[in-house]
Amino acid sequence: MSFKYELIKECPETKARAGVFHTPHGIIETPVFMPVGTNSSVKMMTGHHLKETNASIILSNAYHLYLRPGHKLVEKAGGLHKWMNWDKPILTDSGGFQVFSLAHLNDITEDGVKFKDPKGGDVHFMTPELSMEVQNSLGADIIMAFDECAPYPCSYELAKESMERTHRWLDRCIKSHKRSDQALFPIVQGSVYDDLRIESAKVIASHESHGYAIGGVSVGESRKEKNRIVDLTAPLLPNNKPRYLMGVGTPEDLLDGVLRGIDMFDCVLPTRNARHGSFLTDNGRGVIKNKEFEEDFGSLMPGCDCYACKNHTRAYIRHLFRVKEATASILMSIHNIHYLVNLMKRARQAIIEDRFHEFYVEKLQGLGVELAL
Repeated sequence: MSFKYELIKECPETKARAGVFHTPHGIIETPVFMPVGTNSSVKMMTGHHLKETNASIILSNAYHLYLRPGHKLVEKAGGLHKWMNWDKPILTDSGGFQVFSLAHLNDITEDGVKFKDPKGGDVHFMTPELSMEVQNSLGADIIMAFDECAPYPCSYELAKESMERTHRWLDRCIKSHKRSDQALFPIVQGSVYDDLRIESAKVIASHESHGYAIGGVSVGESRKEKNRIVDLTAPLLPNNKPRYLMGVGTPEDLLDGVLRGIDMFDCVLPTRNARHGSFLTDNGRGVIKNKEFEEDFGSLMPGCDCYACKNHTRAYIRHLFRVKEATASILMSIHNIHYLVNLMKRARQAIIEDRFHEFYVEKLQGLGVELAL
């Protein structure tokens, strides 16, 4: 079988779980953080950098690659894996979120969404069928159903209409999906409304799939609301398949998700924050431009074995950042990705050793973040 999920261990005190997801391009040990390479490249990083962070899977975006360079060109190159020379698993987002959040113009109908390219200005029409065509051409191991991500906040009526359309579009995605070597994940929607989330989770779970996703949970709602949605939704999804919480990427959000039975996460934050001068540590976020680091000859995080921490000091990286050398962003991107990837590896080990509850409490207290048990 190309795809198989093995549930290795469940935490007795929480819903946290450790698993292994087998894909055509290798195994993914869960829980896992997936770095985002929106345009088929994780910003400021090469494939060599990524492998050194221990990343086992990366994400690219069908919307952006459809617009530039075009999915047919990537297909001619042999698919995303050959295009970007990455031999490990890849996941592609359907483009649904980007169509609604980035386009200057969008007109939603039952058939699909008319939108304007925010860079080129050309008008396009994305349908569930076209999303499947694009993702089949790109050839990622895991592809996402084309969904409608409702804005936050929104009315109950809008959230319900959006959710129901997402369910109808899923049926069209399933009919249009052509490749058995790609796992199609359906997506739960419903905004912050409990009954809609429950209904959507049940509908989504009724479709046989290699995995399931929870969408619309990183669009502006509070951490408390996000956790409530996951608490409601995750238990309704099959226990023997991976669960993916889309667009979530702070250390506390990842740990909150693992606590609630989530297996997969992605976010652009680690590299975006790095380019703005922020780096992650077990004691919270640091800002490299701060004067406190001017004569600090320690690593970004003591004990970290990433390339940046093994080879350079905070004082050096601060200097590079202040003189606008791109190397500063590269080094902090390497560190931030490494931190989140390995935070999930440490969480996985804690689950296997029956100590995730203690691990969760220790990490959030170190971060100075309120517990969300």
